[in-house]
Amino acid sequence: MTFGRRTLIAATLGAPFVAQAQPKARVIVVGGGFGGATAARTLKRVAPDIDVVLIEPNPVFTACPASNAVIAGLRDHETLRFTYKTLEAEGIRLIHQRVIAIDAAHSSLTLADNTRLDFTRAILAPGIAIRWNALPGYTEAAAAVMPHAWRGGAQIMLLRERLAAVPDGGLVVISVPATPYRCPSAPYERASLVAHHLKLRKPRAKLIVLDSNDSFSMQRLFLAAWKSLYPNLEHLALSASGKVTEVNAGTGEIRTDFETYTPDLANIIPPQRAADIAVQSGVADRTGWCPITPVTFESLLCPGIHVIGDATLLGAMPKSAFAAAAQAKACAHAVALILNGQTPEPPHLLNTCYALIAPHLAISSAGVYRHHGTILVDTEGAGGNSALDAPRSTREAEARHAEAWFHAVTTEAFG
Repeated sequence: MTFGRRTLIAATLGAPFVAQAQPKARVIVVGGGFGGATAARTLKRVAPDIDVVLIEPNPVFTACPASNAVIAGLRDHETLRFTYKTLEAEGIRLIHQRVIAIDAAHSSLTLADNTRLDFTRAILAPGIAIRWNALPGYTEAAAAVMPHAWRGGAQIMLLRERLAAVPDGGLVVISVPATPYRCPSAPYERASLVAHHLKLRKPRAKLIVLDSNDSFSMQRLFLAAWKSLYPNLEHLALSASGKVTEVNAGTGEIRTDFETYTPDLANIIPPQRAADIAVQSGVADRTGWCPITPVTFESLLCPGIHVIGDATLLGAMPKSAFAAAAQAKACAHAVALILNGQTPEPPHLLNTCYALIAPHLAISSAGVYRHHGTILVDTEGAGGNSALDAPRSTREAEARHAEAWFHAVTTEAFG
C-alpha cells in the first residue's frame, strides 16, 4: 500500500475547520525544516489571527530527501535548496537566528543575540544532532575524512566528491547505526545508489555495508534488489559482525569485533539524538529523544511546548520527512484548537518512505498509525511494503511517485 501526492493534499484539505483563536496569541516555531515550515504555514492558514513566528538560523533550507541521488551524481544539489520567501509573504515572521535557551516555565526563549521572546505556545521542530564519540573515534574532525552526509549541506557534496574519486577496484564502506535514527530506509537507499554509481563508473570497485541491525525497513525488497542489480555489494548484519565498534580517521581504519577495513571511502552514519536545543531545554529524556503525547504533540516533560519531527519519541512512526509534515499539520490544528479553548481529537497519521534502488526504480513502505497512550502504534491491516515480485513497470511507477511526493512536500512546506 502506498500514498502519494494526492494523499498528502487530501490530508490537508480534509483537516477540520478551526475557528479563529483569540487575538494576540503568539506561537513560536523553532526549526524551519519540513516539520517547522509546514507547522508554521498550516497554523497561519487555520488561525490567521495568531502571531506565528518561525525561528531558523539558515536563510536557505537544504532537504535531506533526495540527497542520496545527489551523492550518486544523479541529481543537482540546488534542487534540494529552498527559501522562506513564501512563508514571509503569508504573514509568518521569520527570524534567522539560533535559539540558545527555552524557559518553558515562563513561556519565553532567548536568541543568540540575547533577545528574549515570549510565547503563548511553542512548537519545536529541531531535527537531530550527531552523537559525537558515541562511536569511538568518530568526532567532528573525523567527519571531514569519513563524511556522514546525514544533515544536509556541505557534507552531501563532500561525500559526492569523495565517491567520484574512488578508484576502479577500490573499496567503499557504509556503516549503519543501531535504530532509532533519521529515516530508517535512507542508509539502504544510499547503498543502492552508491552501488549503481560504482557499477556504472568503477565496475571493479566493491561496496560493503556494515550494519548494526539484523533487521531493517524493506529488508527483503532491498536484499532482492541488491542480489539482482549489484553483485559487488556485500551487506553484513549485526549477527554477521557488521557492527562498527571503532574508527580511526588518521589511518582510515574501520573496526568491527572481528575485522578491520581500510576503505578508499568510508561513509560513517553515526548514532543520533534530538538536536541540542531539545536537550538543553529539557524536552528530551535519557534516551536523547523527546517524549510527547501524540494527540497534541505536547511535551510530556515541559507543558506548553510541542515537539514534532525527527526529535520525537513516537513508537511505531518513523523519523522521516513525510512523518514530520504529517505531524506538523496535526500539531498546528491541535494548537489552534487549544488556543481557542477546544479539545483536539486524536489524529490519524500516515507515513510513506520511498527509496530508490536504481535511478528510475523505487520501492516503498507505508504506515497508518493510531494513538495508544503516549505512543503511536501501527493500525492493523493498514499500510505495507511494495510487492516483492512486482514487475519493473511498478518499480518505475514508484520512482515517479517518489519524485511527485518530493515536489508535493517541498511545495507544501516552502511554497
